[in-house]
Amino acid sequence: MGSAVVKAVNVNPEGGVPKYPVDSAFLRKSGVEGDRQNDMKHHGGPNRAVCLFSSEVIEDLRAEGHPIETGSVGENLTISGLDWNLIRLGSQLNVGDALIEITGSAPPCRTIKNSFNEGDYSRISQKKNPGWSRWYARVLTEASVCPEDKVSVLNG
Repeated sequence: MGSAVVKAVNVNPEGGVPKYPVDSAFLRKSGVEGDRQNDMKHHGGPNRAVCLFSSEVIEDLRAEGHPIETGSVGENLTISGLDWNLIRLGSQLNVGDALIEITGSAPPCRTIKNSFNEGDYSRISQKKNPGWSRWYARVLTEASVCPEDKVSVLNG
């Protein structure tokens, strides 16, 4: 694969899904500026400050017939060109000038069911389908990110 880049930066100031593309957003230790979560028990906070997803996984899901779109499953950063199988708990990624650390997979829930055939949001469950999940990350170095920023995995 070529260089990995941010394909889209997505937020929803009202909370929930879908998240909408923006020109840039500041990644803070407390979360993505301009984004809001409606369910703080399961989303947000310093260990779930940023949600990441792969544009290639989205494309593969669309090829399976799912009506998924960039941002429709709540990811803040849609990443293109990254081998999604390299991502695991503890992986650190440079995203532009930001440094983030993967804290765990993002368990899917019914709020994203409209992105899947027959509402089967478990299609992106790490437990049921490893390698197809979104990931949560904490922010180690705060910075603004925008589409086309380079992404690199430092360790894993």
